[in-house]
Amino acid sequence: MNKPTIQHTTTDSPPPSEDHVTAINQLFTEFQLAYHNQFHKAFSDDQKIIMAKQLWIRTLSDIAPERIIAGLRRAIKQSEYLPTIHTIRKFCEPSFKELGLPDTHSAYIEACRAATPKAEQHWSHPAVYLAGAASDWFFIASSSEAKAFPVFKRNYEILSERVMNGEQLDLPVTKAIPETISTPLSKEQQKQHMQAMRKELNI
Repeated sequence: MNKPTIQHTTTDSPPPSEDHVTAINQLFTEFQLAYHNQFHKAFSDDQKIIMAKQLWIRTLSDIAPERIIAGLRRAIKQSEYLPTIHTIRKFCEPSFKELGLPDTHSAYIEACRAATPKAEQHWSHPAVYLAGAASDWFFIASSSEAKAFPVFKRNYEILSERVMNGEQLDLPVTKAIPETISTPLSKEQQKQHMQAMRKELNI
């Protein structure tokens, strides 16, 4: 029996590219091989497969075909169950490694070990520095990992998601040493400064 393939349909949206059509057809072919029983339970006949492919290509048309294939392979390796459209979109997201981001715990260790002045250190990614700054360097240095890591983790994941969405994060510009030494900030001023930084970073 010939396998059903996607046919172009007339919609209000621009038609999918041939590469998108190829990617979705390949996705369904490999899902059928990897999740045989689950696949045939979900798509019991050719008409359901055709309708499903049309839905999937409309829903995934904003993702590059090569990312769809990468997400497909990642899903097969990591998921025991036939992925839904929602989960395959997650699998299509670039990994931390692809974006040059260290994993969350490695980022935390890097932030903990960084010397002062922090902004002048060589950071693996600006998100590590910004997450450390948003978490409060003194808090990270003076608190146990059990207490500090969850705070850092939340800030780092927020920043990482912004990177995944295409935003470019930059380190602050290092200012020249002033001619006069300013008075150290009070604890209340430090608190206000951290709140302003979190607000600026949307954390």
